Amino acid sequence: MVEINTTYQGGLQCKAVHKPSGVVLETDAPVDNHGKGERFSPTDLLAASLAVCYLTTMGLAAEDRGINMKGTTCRVEKHMSTDSPRRVFRLVAEIKFPAGIPFDKRGILEAVALHCPVSKSLHPDIDVDLRLHFPDGQDMEEHTHHS
Repeated sequence: MVEINTTYQGGLQCKAVHKPSGVVLETDAPVDNHGKGERFSPTDLLAASLAVCYLTTMGLAAEDRGINMKGTTCRVEKHMSTDSPRRVFRLVAEIKFPAGIPFDKRGILEAVALHCPVSKSLHPDIDVDLRLHFPDGQDMEEHTHHS
């Protein structure tokens, strides 16, 4: 169990404190929903959580197998619904790996990403499109539409 304490600061901004470490995260409402867009929005954090979870769980699997994933990046596009209720309806994640990831380990890394805790915690109506890019051109795409 981890405790996170959040305070509404006014002006649609919040401050969340991670109790174990004391690290502070500040949020703002997005510009298209009456905020200033000066910080991550709550749904931006959802998208960022997915990216961080992909990279962290793949990193754990890679380290267990002696694979160097340092420098791997994940870009996430967050798509919001235009109807009501307002929600994230699609996430597109592109993971770019450095050179040197063994061919025979790529499927394991993809499987680990697809089963990361954040991915498994997302609402089934969210369409998740995961793309893995390798410098040698052997790319992988996994499109999951939960319904």
